[in-house]
Amino acid sequence: MKFQRAFMPRSLLCLAWLCVAWVGQSLAQTDPQDAEPRSWLAGDHHVHSRYSVGWNMWGDPPAAIVGGEGIHPIPLNAQMASRYGLAWMASTDHGGPHHSKVNLEQAYPELQQSRREVPGLIQFYAMELNSPGADHSSLIIPRSDDEAQQLFDLESRFDKKESYPRDPARDMPSRMLEALHYMDGLLRKPVVIANHPARSAKGLGRYGLDTPGTFRDWNDAAPGIAVGMEGAPGHQAMSLDRHGSPGRSEQRGGYSRFATMGSFDQMTARLGGLWDALLGEGRRWWITANSDSHVHFSEGGGDFWPGEYSKTYVYAAHDYDDILAGIRAGRMFVTTGDLISELYVTADWGGRSAGIGEELSLPPGADVTVTIRFRDPDAPNHHGDRPSVARVDLITGEVSGRALDRESDVNPSTRVLARFVPDQWRAAGPYRTVEYTLKDLRGPIYLRVRGTSGVEPEPQPDTPGEDPWNDLWFYSNPIFITPEAVPAPPAGG
Repeated sequence: MKFQRAFMPRSLLCLAWLCVAWVGQSLAQTDPQDAEPRSWLAGDHHVHSRYSVGWNMWGDPPAAIVGGEGIHPIPLNAQMASRYGLAWMASTDHGGPHHSKVNLEQAYPELQQSRREVPGLIQFYAMELNSPGADHSSLIIPRSDDEAQQLFDLESRFDKKESYPRDPARDMPSRMLEALHYMDGLLRKPVVIANHPARSAKGLGRYGLDTPGTFRDWNDAAPGIAVGMEGAPGHQAMSLDRHGSPGRSEQRGGYSRFATMGSFDQMTARLGGLWDALLGEGRRWWITANSDSHVHFSEGGGDFWPGEYSKTYVYAAHDYDDILAGIRAGRMFVTTGDLISELYVTADWGGRSAGIGEELSLPPGADVTVTIRFRDPDAPNHHGDRPSVARVDLITGEVSGRALDRESDVNPSTRVLARFVPDQWRAAGPYRTVEYTLKDLRGPIYLRVRGTSGVEPEPQPDTPGEDPWNDLWFYSNPIFITPEAVPAPPAGG
């Protein structure tokens, strides 16, 4: 009725004014997702260009050598990302003495050019931060008119290799916490993801630059910014020669001291290990996968193109802000070798449900139905294979609160709740579905899912010369389930 009364103007001018006001109000009340619904969008948050420079250390200060580490122009990276099925990508060059100027004056203009040349690909402005007191991390900047200045500010302030001569005070763990607190005070907050976290580990559970305490400290300092780590690092083509044949002696991922496990970092791959320990504290700590592309294997490097082997899928609209929000919220799964292209994991009780990255609250003693639905594409991957999922694992662990030991990397409650093989799932076209019911749930837990093309019960350390295409895995991020006093569902719900 209010609309009808308001729509009785005394003049044409009033009519026009009211129409504009009504349209504006309608647009303001429309969920932007109504215009573009969410779907699984593949991406890569760790891609180097020619502005990952080398350094002429004879100069004072040292001079940047474009193409010194990464060799490809940003538009070429974007073209290849689009060719290999990515919807989004972050350009992440790393620095050294005064590299913030290289990013600002050279990399950013080329990124803008790349956005014009490959307009269908979401391209974040980002960098690989030389993290104070730790290893590297992807620092992803929200899209805005001042994104270039924001990254320049953060790199010049906090990258541990930015100063010349080198300042040891910039390489202290407290400096990284200062950086995270600073980022948390920004209006448009970036995202930080730890890269190749156990690459410097000396053995299983013998960590190097990144330790369990590192990630607890980061997540405590800025839980909406420091949100996770690479579950599957890049450099996965290091065992391949220029023709793509396996046999080179290098360890995949550059993990020379303790190997990756089914292409995944030990911090993720070890059942009941660090990732499970962090989830068992209730931390929203997510995993990703990427290429870490510097030089393609066909050019003598150890890398795949973005999207050629590893993908991080984010459930989001094709929009900068929603993709970044999806990463922040953990609406992600990761896969290698295009083993799957969609994954839906839902926990249902009484008409309520939660998906990947979400939380379901329910009364103690309730039964929860878990549904796993995935798309096993009947199409060749980028190696020309047609891989199939051989097994899906449903994994659970208890959520028991913050650990007293900041360096703890175990969750003894973690276990494989159920293993599913092809004769146990329902098929409908390219989709496969399995269900499992948890009975009489009394305490808080998390659930996560992984799958493989192989037969190993648990991922084993990768061997030098191993063919990465023969050992494919996917991992979901978790769902949290919390029994607590909640209203009963409506009758018939």
